[in-house]
Amino acid sequence: MEGEKKSSSVSDVGAWAMNVISSVGIIMANKQLMSSGGYAFSFATTLTGFHFAVTALVGMISNATGLSAAKHVPFWELLWFSIVANMSIAGMNFSLMLNSVGFYQISKLSMIPVVCVMEWILHSKKYTNEVKMSVVVVVIGVGVCTVTDVKVNAKGFICACIAVLSTSFQQISIGSLQKKYSIGSFELLSRTAPIQAGSLLVLGPIIDYYLSGKLILDYQFGSGAILFILLSCSLAVFCNVSQYLCIGRFSAVSFQVLGHMKTVCVLTLGWLLFDSELTFKNIMGMVVAVVGMIIYSWAVEAEKQGNSKIIPHAKHSLTEEEFRLLKEGMEVTVLKDAELEDRKKKMAQSLPNHYAATPRFLNSPATGARKDPQDPRDHVDQFIAMDSVNPMDALLCKIFCST
Repeated sequence: MEGEKKSSSVSDVGAWAMNVISSVGIIMANKQLMSSGGYAFSFATTLTGFHFAVTALVGMISNATGLSAAKHVPFWELLWFSIVANMSIAGMNFSLMLNSVGFYQISKLSMIPVVCVMEWILHSKKYTNEVKMSVVVVVIGVGVCTVTDVKVNAKGFICACIAVLSTSFQQISIGSLQKKYSIGSFELLSRTAPIQAGSLLVLGPIIDYYLSGKLILDYQFGSGAILFILLSCSLAVFCNVSQYLCIGRFSAVSFQVLGHMKTVCVLTLGWLLFDSELTFKNIMGMVVAVVGMIIYSWAVEAEKQGNSKIIPHAKHSLTEEEFRLLKEGMEVTVLKDAELEDRKKKMAQSLPNHYAATPRFLNSPATGARKDPQDPRDHVDQFIAMDSVNPMDALLCKIFCST
C-alpha cells in the first residue's frame, strides 16, 4: 500500500513537472517566434491550430500502433467541448489585444474563484476555510507581481468575461468527461484535438487578420521561423497532455492555483534570459504566491486525510435502523431454513405413498427397473412433470432424491 502511494505521488509530481516545464518552454519559444525582435510571427490563433494538428497526429499514430486505445465518447459532447475550448483561445487573444496587460492578468487571476463557483454550482463541491485562504494568498501574490497598469473598455471587458467563463468551463469539463466515460487524459485529448485543429486552422487566419491586420499567406517562412514553429508544436503536445493529465488527477482549481508556478518561472526566466526588469515588488509578489501554493497543497492534503479517516469509521458503524434490518433479515433466514427442513421431511414421508397411488409410472421403460419398486429416485422426472405437483414440492423432491 505504501509502495502504491509512493508511486502515485511520484507520478503526480511528474505530471506537474511536465506541465510546468512544457508550458514555460512553449512561452519562451513563442516569445522568440512572435516578438518583433525575433521572427515576428503574429498569428497566435493559427499557431494554436498547428499545435492541435500535431497533437492529433501524435494521437492517431499512438492509436494505430496500439500504444493507446480509442474509447467512445459521443460526438456531440466532443463538439461542444471543442467549441468551448476554441472560444477560450479566441477570447484570450481578443482580451489581450483590447485590454491592457494589467487587466488581462486580472482576468486570468479571476479564473480561480470562477472555477470554484462553477464547481460548486455544477458539482456541489465545497471547500474548506484553509483552501479558500490559500487561494486568496495566491491571487494576491500573483496580482502583486504581474498587475501594473489597468485599463479596460467595454469590448475588452466582454471578451475577457467570455474567455474566463469558457476557459473555466473547459477545464472543469476535462475532469468531468474523463470520469463520466472512464477515459484517460491522452485518449480524451486524441479525440478532441482533430476537431479543434480543423476549426482553428480554418478560423484562425481570419481571427489573426482581425487582430493584427496581416495575412498568414503573406508571411515569409524562413528556416529559423519553421524551426521555432516545430519546437512550439512539439512542446504543445506535452503541454496539452500534461494539462489533461493534471486536471484528471486533481481538479480544475488545483490546476489553476498550482499552475501559477508557471508565472513565477516565466518572470524569473525572463529576467535571466531576456534581461526583463525584476523589481522588489515582483520578488515579493512571487514569494507570497509560492507561500500560497504551499498552503494550498497542505490544505488539500489535510482535507484528503480527513476524508480518509471519516470513511472507514462510517463503514464499521451501523445505525439503529441498519441493525434492525439486519436482525430481521437473519430471523427471516432462520425461519426459511426451518420451513425448508420441514418440507423435506414431509416429502420424504409422502413420496412412497404418492407413487403407490400412481402405478402407471412404476414400470416406465424410460427409467428402467430397480430392486425396490417404491424407490422414488426411479421416478423423479415423472413425478416433477405431473400437473398436480406444487413447484416447491418439485424442487424439494429434486433436492431430496439427489442425496
